[in-house]
Amino acid sequence: MGGIGHGGNKHKAELSPVMSSTPDITEDGLLDGRVRLRQPARGYRAGMDAALLAAACDASAGERVLEAGCGAGGALLAAAFRRPQTLFTGLERDPDAAALARQNVALNAMDGRVGILEGDVQAGFRATALPVFDAVMANPPFFDDAAELRAPAPEKSGAWMADGGLEAWTGFLLKAVREGGTITVIHRADRLADLLALLAPKAGSFRIRPVQPFADAPAKRVMLRAVKTGKAPLVLLPPLALHDREGGKHSKEAEAILRGEAALKW
Repeated sequence: MGGIGHGGNKHKAELSPVMSSTPDITEDGLLDGRVRLRQPARGYRAGMDAALLAAACDASAGERVLEAGCGAGGALLAAAFRRPQTLFTGLERDPDAAALARQNVALNAMDGRVGILEGDVQAGFRATALPVFDAVMANPPFFDDAAELRAPAPEKSGAWMADGGLEAWTGFLLKAVREGGTITVIHRADRLADLLALLAPKAGSFRIRPVQPFADAPAKRVMLRAVKTGKAPLVLLPPLALHDREGGKHSKEAEAILRGEAALKW
């Protein structure tokens, strides 16, 4: 695979094909096949961004975690597998994606601690009627201006275009988490200043990890972790390089994350 794509394409990680149930749905393996994921054969598919988001979740046993915009559940279920004593909820506005996510919860025997709720981030957290969470995570759509991007295929548009902009997503995440709870986001590196500006009025203790296609290349993604009402100084962590120039498909660190052998530590 190449590095993180130009033009904001969500980078695809290697998935282990398990079976193809229909021409429209494939069943793939995450974390070296330990998590099974049914997802569309076309349209938005779980990839490296989902893998990194799952690896960045460090919620403790008994805590409740919400993923906003969970799609078919790639990041949600991988995070749940990594954190077997933690409770997870996925919010998804696309009924078809939500239905797939529910199938995947059952497929991985996680019914007791992973739930899927249909809802739209743009409607605000109050519309979910849920109590606030200990941690929230998201891979928000990368674009909020259709002029920035050649129109994606219709089945991808919901994952690519943020109807309410990044402001709607950050506002939702801030409302969804308790004071002292964590917000974890993966997004385009060139939107880091926007993320900080939107979160800073109510969150702090920022920890930022750039994600680079190669060690000698500029970051295309950024992992950001904030604490609601946090006051600690911002910390810029060492970058994660996804690939080696020496011919390796993934760097050793990235490969360990993809296989579920390592977490993305804060």
